[in-house]
Amino acid sequence: MQPDKLIMMANQIATYFQSQPGTDQAERVAAHLNDFWEPSMRAKLFAYCQADGAGLSNLARDAMAFVRVPVD
Repeated sequence: MQPDKLIMMANQIATYFQSQPGTDQAERVAAHLNDFWEPSMRAKLFAYCQADGAGLSNLARDAMAFVRVPVD
């Protein structure tokens, strides 16, 4: 999957959770990514975030600290 598609999807998820009450939105975004995204998708998004992360919302970036990234 292309980074643009992953960025769009991560931002959509972040937008949803940003509208929810509470202070744990980043953890909830990460939980969604961990539960529903393939390990390869999470790895690609993590690598993109580490390299540049342009286009990711602040909440999506914050969520990356809680995402389970597969180890080679």
